[in-house]
Amino acid sequence: MRGRYEGRRHERLESTFAKDVMRFDWQGFLRLSSKNRSCLIATCMLVFPLFCLIRQATAQQDSTHTAADSLLIKQLEQQLAATSQPSAPQAATRAAQSTNPNISVIGDFRASYLTPARRHLEAEFHEAEISLQSVVDPYARADFFVALARDEASGEFGVELEEAFLTTQTLPAGLQLKLGKFRSTFGKINMLHPHALPFLDVPNVYANYLGDEGLNDEGASLSWLVPNPLNFYQELAFEVTRGPSESPSFVMSEADRFLYSSHLKNFWDLTPNATLEIGLSGAIGPNEAARNSVLGGIDLTYKWKPLRFNAYKSFVLQLEALLSEKKISANEKLQTWGMYALSTYQLGRRWFLTGRFDYANQPGEANYVERAYSGILGWYATEFQKIELQYKTTDANAFARVHQVGVRAIFIIGAHGAHVY
Repeated sequence: MRGRYEGRRHERLESTFAKDVMRFDWQGFLRLSSKNRSCLIATCMLVFPLFCLIRQATAQQDSTHTAADSLLIKQLEQQLAATSQPSAPQAATRAAQSTNPNISVIGDFRASYLTPARRHLEAEFHEAEISLQSVVDPYARADFFVALARDEASGEFGVELEEAFLTTQTLPAGLQLKLGKFRSTFGKINMLHPHALPFLDVPNVYANYLGDEGLNDEGASLSWLVPNPLNFYQELAFEVTRGPSESPSFVMSEADRFLYSSHLKNFWDLTPNATLEIGLSGAIGPNEAARNSVLGGIDLTYKWKPLRFNAYKSFVLQLEALLSEKKISANEKLQTWGMYALSTYQLGRRWFLTGRFDYANQPGEANYVERAYSGILGWYATEFQKIELQYKTTDANAFARVHQVGVRAIFIIGAHGAHVY
């Protein structure tokens, strides 16, 4: 830029010099004496070559600056072209520096007060969960969850394999296959580990129909991201497992009878601040009467989290119901049901308040009715630590009202993956 400016300046000087030459007074020059004319001519002969040298040097300088500017522009164009080209995606593989899996340990300490009871106060280290998660190769990943928990009968700590499964990464047509021991994709919270829940115990309907640990079995699960013209998220999962060893609704059959379950998840973005999820679940499998039990479920979850101040405000409304049909003879079926409803409101950056209502029968007892009310206050220090205080009162037509107060401290070390949204 500076070279072009200097060139234009010298062009204007040359033009001015030419005009001055055209305006030269030649008649006055002829009237000069011969000596003066000789001096003027000699001066012009000395100045003119000097002017030519200056003009040539200026032209060379202008050319040099122009070439430098062109080279700089070319380099900038090459850099822009290089940065605008998208880099090729790399497959998720384990490099030499990442051959170790992501390892985390989750501690769960609890204290409680229960009435009526002979021992009212209790404090225990409830469980330690160790997780190992890693990509196997570009085609699959593996997840292992091992629990160190206290045996209620002996009081000693024991090791239990909670989950161990392989998940494919590259199947076509939106398919994904899971093989191993895993929490079934049934209902809304069955897939979640207890420490990820905003309450200390599972809802009564889950405890009465699926057990305290939920549906956790060995087999295969195939899920499919359903393409639809309405442009919302839809996932269909179908699973076949051997049958749970401990479950109020199902048993593991000695014959070639297995547990089949499915789940359809529908998810919408209502606004930039709110989402809605509706799920449908179903399961069929053998029961202790050598017949079949059928479970059907529906869940609804509304979440609100504003784009502004989203670290301080949020709201969750969640409802889930299970319907059970248990066949106990060729002509006799028992139909029961249960549900829970909860809401969680974020009071501040780290404080959450949850209220929950439970209603439940039992799979084989339609006349049994259980109701419970819970209130939970949670303090979430970070994503690696939280403390929750819960009060729960339970009333049933088979026992007197029970009051329970519990506190739980969850703490995590290591790299722990995100839970299902």
